[in-house]
Amino acid sequence: MSILFSPSRIGGMTLKNRFVRSATWENLATEDGHMTEKLYDVYRELAEGEVGLIVTGYANIVEEEKPNAGMMGMYNDSFIDEYQKLTSIVHQYDAKIVMQLAYGGTKTTFNVGERVIFAPSEVAERGTQTLGKAMTQQEVDYIVEAFALATKRAQDSGFDGVEIHAAHTYLINQFLSPYYNRRDDQYGGSLENRMRFLIEIYQACRALVGNDFPILVKLTASEFFAGGATFDETRVICKKLEQIGVDAIIVSGNIHGNASSLVGESFDGFTLQQEGYFHEYGHAISQDVNVPIITVGGLSDIHAIEEMAENTGIGYFALSRPLLAEPDLIKRWKEGQRDEVDCERCSKCRTKRGNFCVVYNKRK
Repeated sequence: MSILFSPSRIGGMTLKNRFVRSATWENLATEDGHMTEKLYDVYRELAEGEVGLIVTGYANIVEEEKPNAGMMGMYNDSFIDEYQKLTSIVHQYDAKIVMQLAYGGTKTTFNVGERVIFAPSEVAERGTQTLGKAMTQQEVDYIVEAFALATKRAQDSGFDGVEIHAAHTYLINQFLSPYYNRRDDQYGGSLENRMRFLIEIYQACRALVGNDFPILVKLTASEFFAGGATFDETRVICKKLEQIGVDAIIVSGNIHGNASSLVGESFDGFTLQQEGYFHEYGHAISQDVNVPIITVGGLSDIHAIEEMAENTGIGYFALSRPLLAEPDLIKRWKEGQRDEVDCERCSKCRTKRGNFCVVYNKRK
């Protein structure tokens, strides 16, 4: 049998295969971030479809910060009971589930002007042009604690771990970035200082949940623009994360929604690929650290994924849009049905009624 369907471990979590449903904003939660029957159905279908590890859509860690409508919440204890139901559903099918935790920051256009949005410095986000408030030390401490408390709630809810979102120009990524982080205190300047916020968040989370609860970190390989964080810096960050005990690293990109248009172009010595946009970067990091590496972005061809599994140091392969079209995709691959995926990469998944495939997997 293919290595893709062999069991493995991320920290204390045993996975039945190497496939991950990457964190996907479903836009199906209530206005205040609570579960709905449609959301339960999404996760039930993924678990039934043999996905080994499901990562939730990002959950906001403080009530007043919400980068998108319909996103899940984890900002107080009111969520624990309904998430216990969610994790029980997933576990019935021998799947694992981790919650992605995030502070979105200025990577948003949702209700801007109606709320305070934190940032490392007063530098507008390049895509949204949203400007945030440079954080004080007290505000930094507040967000660090919020991540930790949300992680403990995830543990109490039966999640198998958490994924700290430090990519895609969200707040932690901006602290790591020399473009967005213009601070002159202990959180700015050198890379050591710029990664301090992420390290403090990880350490605060770890202190509350103990050493056996998996904590994953999602990073941007490179910011892919002059003046932004480079891949060389990301490699240094990954070595530090290994040193402090992070259980797995997800290597993504900072060109959210635009990666396909840059296929074939090289940045920082590596080239974006048609199948698995950022896997060259993930493989390079896998040679630097003894931590499981998950690649995400542009994966849909089972034959190409198998080749990556056999010829790189990448341990896990995360998909999103193909699973919107076919929640049972991994199951049919396992059964030997390896014809082309339904997903056409049309990017019409985002609708006013929620985010789902409007071509193949239509929801009522």
